[in-house]
Amino acid sequence: MNGLAARIHDALPQTQCTRCGYPDCAGYAQAVADGQAGINQCPPGGAEGVARLARLTGCEALPLDPQFGTEGPRAMAVIDEAWCIGCTLCLDACPTDAIVGINKRMHTVIEAHCTGCELCIPVCPVDCISLEVETPGRSGWQAWSHAQAEAALRRYKLHGEHRRADKRKSEQDAPAVAQPQAADTRKRSIVEAALARARAASQQQRPPTAKP
Repeated sequence: MNGLAARIHDALPQTQCTRCGYPDCAGYAQAVADGQAGINQCPPGGAEGVARLARLTGCEALPLDPQFGTEGPRAMAVIDEAWCIGCTLCLDACPTDAIVGINKRMHTVIEAHCTGCELCIPVCPVDCISLEVETPGRSGWQAWSHAQAEAALRRYKLHGEHRRADKRKSEQDAPAVAQPQAADTRKRSIVEAALARARAASQQQRPPTAKP
């Protein structure tokens, strides 16, 4: 990351939401520095974020591009514990490890670590994750501090280290003569089994139908 990209990166909210069209804030910062992305593609930063990038790049401050989202209050993910099947898909999706839980057990969100990135929403197979507004009346950098951005970046780096360590361990533990099971196949089987248990539990809890 060159000098300009590093300065742009420091000016971003570090939610790692990917709404800018890049895999993380660092990728977006480098693209802006290289002239491959506009300075108005970061909804979490809002209008103030665009102004910050305009000052750094010398570009004209433009309205936030609506194709990447709109500025709004910071939200926090909330898991409906009654419907969570413990599939662990949201754990992998969360860029700051703000969700804790183990396979086949209920998960929960650590409020202080959630950036409101929304990446956990689409991966949940039972739609048990919702968003709650944390900063009503405040959006962009009015709803997010530089200290929170720094903390989110630290956790994102740790998330990457954890995932790389897990990958190395799984590769080391895999039998040399056997092909490791594809990750998507493993997760699909976990989800299918969890859904089957949830359906069975629902049938058991359903009151008997009265005879006519």
